[in-house]
Amino acid sequence: MQPILTLHDFFTRSGAQVRLYHLGRRLAPCSLDELAAFEAQQQPWSSPWKEQARLACLFTLGDAEEPLIWFLSLPLDEQGYLVAAPRDAFIQRLLETLGYSVSTLGKEHQVDNLMKDNPLAFTPPLQLQAMLHARANLDMDRPASQHLDFAEDYLTGAQDDAASEHGEDPQDNQWQALGLQGLADFATRHDSDQAHALAQRLPRLPDEVVRSLCYCLEHVSLDAELIQALRARGEQAASTGDIETFCACVRAVGASRDDSVGAWYGKLLDDPAACGPDLLAAIAARGWEHLEDAQRLPRYLERLAEQPTVDFTAMVKDLALIPRLRLPLLMQLRDAPAESPVGQRLAHLHH
Repeated sequence: MQPILTLHDFFTRSGAQVRLYHLGRRLAPCSLDELAAFEAQQQPWSSPWKEQARLACLFTLGDAEEPLIWFLSLPLDEQGYLVAAPRDAFIQRLLETLGYSVSTLGKEHQVDNLMKDNPLAFTPPLQLQAMLHARANLDMDRPASQHLDFAEDYLTGAQDDAASEHGEDPQDNQWQALGLQGLADFATRHDSDQAHALAQRLPRLPDEVVRSLCYCLEHVSLDAELIQALRARGEQAASTGDIETFCACVRAVGASRDDSVGAWYGKLLDDPAACGPDLLAAIAARGWEHLEDAQRLPRYLERLAEQPTVDFTAMVKDLALIPRLRLPLLMQLRDAPAESPVGQRLAHLHH
């Protein structure tokens, strides 16, 4: 029998029902094939975050009803490939815990204790945990949480209609009762009618609700009308100096491939006054795919170089780990004129 050397080996040989999700730059499904290629050093990790491959592993062993969840953070080298030693140590510890017999898995729950004191374990932010829960339930054909109905009524304005019928002020709604899980379920499951209703209602929602909702929407693709409503809300926030809500709206549209997102990012990057460190971080974190553009990428690097408080090297290094951005980014740096902001930053580095 072949030895178990990788996570992929473990999941396939244990007969586990497994679902993998990227948990780095964005929540997204990850195939076992992608994990296998990454572990075999055949390809770099597709969406690195802070020099790590962050992965959620949901798997069910034997006849267990509830899946186990591992949150693993695998270190990457400077080209985005796996640094194998920490993974090897984890697999070794896993096999020792199981007594080298994968066949005992269904009866043993020791496998769950592996995450205690595990250097590869990490705790995702609450919004990401809520989104993972929402997405996994949808993928497994399970119902949403009990918080979804209230979130749907509130975000689409159905609750307002009911309040108006009773002569109440719809703005008295108890938005504080909105659970983060309800927002995550809505972001994951909403349909085009609900997106339309939310777009209409967005200008009137409290800032706190908009921000929490945005941190969920940034993991899903949105339709054009909702993107426009988020842009309008973001620009309104920027005009009043509310940078947090502005950046939340910028992040919220990042996963959407609609051309209007790139157009908005391009307009923001053309305006030096808009390009503070928070905006630049928001675009890099959640909207990096929109930097795959011959105009936007050099403009982004220029704005980054113009910010004296930004760690230019760290930001560029982080973006260069993204496989699709690596080559165009390195070419932009190589070709930057010496007198340009980017050229001056690079010259400063070499001294």
